[in-house]
Amino acid sequence: MKALKLATLACAAALSVGASVTALAETATVAVSQIVEHPALDAARNGLLDGLKAKGYTPGENLDFKYQTAQGNPAIAVQIARQYVGEQPDVLVGIATPSAQALAAATKDIPIIFTAVTDPVGAKLVKNMDAPSGNVTGLSDLSPVAQHVALAKELLPELTTIGVVYNPGEANAVTLVELLREAANAQGIKVVEGTALKSADVQSAAQVVATQADVIYAPTDNTVASAIDGLIAAANSADTPVIGGSTSYIPNGAVVALGFDYYSVGVQTSDYVAAVLEGKPVSSLPAKVALGSDLAVNRAAANRLGITVPDTILDRAARIQD
Repeated sequence: MKALKLATLACAAALSVGASVTALAETATVAVSQIVEHPALDAARNGLLDGLKAKGYTPGENLDFKYQTAQGNPAIAVQIARQYVGEQPDVLVGIATPSAQALAAATKDIPIIFTAVTDPVGAKLVKNMDAPSGNVTGLSDLSPVAQHVALAKELLPELTTIGVVYNPGEANAVTLVELLREAANAQGIKVVEGTALKSADVQSAAQVVATQADVIYAPTDNTVASAIDGLIAAANSADTPVIGGSTSYIPNGAVVALGFDYYSVGVQTSDYVAAVLEGKPVSSLPAKVALGSDLAVNRAAANRLGITVPDTILDRAARIQD
C-alpha cells in the first residue's frame, strides 16, 4: 500500500509539473486597436511589444500579438472592436481614446487596457481612476498644458495670443483645449481656435490660425498628430512657431516641445497587460497617469524663424536638435 501511495503521489506530481509546463507553453493573445498611425502612438505600441518581450512573452512562441489601425476613423475602430471581441483574446489594448472607447463599448467581459488616453474619466472609460470597477483600466497621457503655456511664454515673453487646431470630435482633444483656455486665461493670453474633423482639414485650419496667433500649440490630438507636417508647414508660412504637446513633433519642425516619451508609456502599459495575463483582476489595477516627460528643442527650426531659444530652456532640455 505504501508503495502504491508513493507511486500515486509521484504520478500526481508529474501531472502537476506537466500541467504547469502546459500552462507556460500556452499562447497568450493580445489584440491591439490603434486609432491612427503616427510617431507617438506607434512608439507606444512598440514599447508595449518590447515590454511584453522583456517579460517573457515572445511573438510566435507564447504570444499572439494582433494589431489593427482604424486609420483615424472611429467607425472603423468600432468594426475592429467587434471583430476582436468575436475572436475572444486574453487582453484587448486600446491605443488612444477613440479606440479604447470602441473596445469598452464592445465588451464588458474581456479585460481592456487603454493607453495614451488623455482623460479616462471624461471619456467614460473608468468612473474612478483609483478603483476601476469594470473590465477597463490603463494609462493616461494627460498633458501638462499649464506647463506648455508657461513654456510658450518663456520662449516668447511678449506673447499675447496662442493658437490651437483640434478635432472637437475627440474627447481627449476637447479636454486639452479646455485646459488650454484655463491656463492661457490665467496668464492673460487669448486663445485662437481652429477645428479639423479629419486630418485633411488640419493644414487649412492652421493657415487661418497662424495668421492670428503669436504661436501655435500642437496638442496630443490624434487628428493633429497624423497631419503634423501640414500644421507646421502652415505655421512656418506665417512665421509662427509651433509649441508641441508631444516631443514626437520636434523632428517635424516644432520649436520646443514638452511631453511624454511614448515608447516609455508603451513599456509601462505592458505592466498592466502582463498583470492581467498572470491572472490579476482589472479591478486590482488602478488607472494612472504615465510617468516621465521630456523637454526637447529644435534649434534649427527656431533659427529659421529668427527665434533665439533662451538658455533657461536649453539648460533644461533633454534633447536639442540642431
